[in-house]
Amino acid sequence: MSGGRASQDASPNGLHASSNGLHVSPSELRQSPDGLHASPSESHANPAALVEAGSPEQQASPGARGVSPTPQDAASTTSPRSARQGANVHAWVELLRLPALFTVPGDALAGAAAAGARPNPRTLVAIASSLCLYEAGMALNDWADRAEDAVDRPHRPLPSGRISPTAALAAAGGLTAAGLALASTAGRRPLAVAGALAATVWSYDLVLKRTPAGPVAMAAARSLDLLLGGVAANGDIRRALPSALALGTHTLAVTTVSRHETQGGSPWAPLSGLATTAALAWSITRDGTERDRRLGRDLHAGQDRHAGGARHAGGARQPGRAAATAATFVSLRGALAAVYAATAARPLFHAALNPSPQLTQRAVGGGIRAMIPLQAALAARSGAPVTALLTAALAPAARRFGRKVSMT
Repeated sequence: MSGGRASQDASPNGLHASSNGLHVSPSELRQSPDGLHASPSESHANPAALVEAGSPEQQASPGARGVSPTPQDAASTTSPRSARQGANVHAWVELLRLPALFTVPGDALAGAAAAGARPNPRTLVAIASSLCLYEAGMALNDWADRAEDAVDRPHRPLPSGRISPTAALAAAGGLTAAGLALASTAGRRPLAVAGALAATVWSYDLVLKRTPAGPVAMAAARSLDLLLGGVAANGDIRRALPSALALGTHTLAVTTVSRHETQGGSPWAPLSGLATTAALAWSITRDGTERDRRLGRDLHAGQDRHAGGARHAGGARQPGRAAATAATFVSLRGALAAVYAATAARPLFHAALNPSPQLTQRAVGGGIRAMIPLQAALAARSGAPVTALLTAALAPAARRFGRKVSMT
């Protein structure tokens, strides 16, 4: 007890203990600014300053306090450079409309099937060349439309300033050169078709887009892309012409609708697209019945020869088996044609009822996605069910990524 009392009486300005306990005088409570009585300005300190001047534990990082960093802490540590890089990548994804890339491989696959050839390594080269030329057209399209997009779609990468026009034009040139270089590795004929395709793409974007020949040029580009797959696979290009015409007709209808996607328009373009979709779906399911029977007979005849089965027994079973295979081809082709019609027709119908810019853009996006089941149906019509199923498998990915980045 004596030790405590001595410490209490040690300072003149300290606490004076009496026999009845501790007694603090009013004068002692009102000390100088260095004492207990702080000035009003000091008692109302800035909260931010109090936080900055907190205890060492408060100033320590979450990891130093033994606490796992929260997502907010992790987000706050993201460097400005990383944020800029992420924004730049997203801008290029928008410019190149990457979800639309899923509609490209089916051109070469359907072309190889229509030309009577099986996909081979040269088909992969044709797909890679098509992807480059397709993306070159996307970059060139935004470069050519930068003045119009500044008014109608200022959020696009070029008018918003996220990508410079020079960079977009350089990307278009580089991708075109890459596409032609890839096609040259497959031979002279593929290079010739790829050259015609590249010339059509650049002519459309720079000259023909706003002329009556614009939709025809875009249709020609898509048809050439299908023929590129047939030529690269060493197939008969003449056999691939009907499939190229069908894909080009669909592209013509979609491009005609797209001419009104920024400002809307009359319902006639969506209505003509609906008529085109119905005609193509009907033509795919109508013809080919005899072709399916012939393919079924050829398939089972080859299996019998490979298995070394008895000629008479195989011949007796062949008509029934061929008919069953033909029915399978018909069912697959009909199912794919129905998926094509449903994918394209529904947004076109909505745009015909209300041709607003928003619904028109949805109709264009639906028409682009519908190319995948159309390509698969054309491959099935050509007697390539495996190629048809592989092509159709691209549709879910196109739809999923199309919800994140617009295809138009």
